[in-house]
Amino acid sequence: MTEALFLLDCYLKEFEATVDSVKDDKYVVLDKTAFYPNAGGQPYDTGKMIAEDGTEYSVVYVAKFGDMISHEVDMDGKPVLKPGDKVKGVIDWDRRYRLMRMHTAAHVISIIIEKDANALITGNQLGLDKSRIDFNLEDFDRGKFAEYMDKANELIKKGAKVNLYLMPREEALQRYERLTNLAKGFSDDIKEIRLVEIEGVTIEACGGTHLKDISEIKGVKLLKLDNKGKNNRRLYYELVDEEKNKS
Repeated sequence: MTEALFLLDCYLKEFEATVDSVKDDKYVVLDKTAFYPNAGGQPYDTGKMIAEDGTEYSVVYVAKFGDMISHEVDMDGKPVLKPGDKVKGVIDWDRRYRLMRMHTAAHVISIIIEKDANALITGNQLGLDKSRIDFNLEDFDRGKFAEYMDKANELIKKGAKVNLYLMPREEALQRYERLTNLAKGFSDDIKEIRLVEIEGVTIEACGGTHLKDISEIKGVKLLKLDNKGKNNRRLYYELVDEEKNKS
């Protein structure tokens, strides 16, 4: 089992760990990691592992298999890591932080669409340049979505703290009624749920990485809306930095 350090500390840029296993001279499982695996619409982290002798290995992909997180590491021409080796992990912070801004923005935009349009969010896919949110909505009034994005930016400008919790599954479902539908997609072996609370805005079950305050998003911009079939809609957005907002 890999301890996922990012669940309660999304700002951890470096960490020390021990190699648990190595497969095919490139897939490395650690006893703990701050690298986020490809999951839940959020892309994987990249970065590097540094061995005790100073050898650096690029981390090019990260995936989750059951309770293990596997790192695809480029070891070509370098000594192969072995179980028991001590390593230092270093996250590509610029990439991670941009995805954190995108992910927290997705939660802000989604709760506004849910409440104002009475829509059901069905999925999302985050990217570095643009991201998308999928939702189920019968009355697709495109003109309203500029207003929803304005509301999102008002919330972002005002700011709100983001809190992270780990809670037993049954307790979370009892305390937070709106988690019930989402939890139906959880496998039976998930006994603990990671909650993301935006104070005064929403609380969600989510395993991704997030900001400490929504003000760090800085701003969002609607790129386009797509009609993907009966009641299936898609919204694309991008981040807008303060400097661009002033121009």
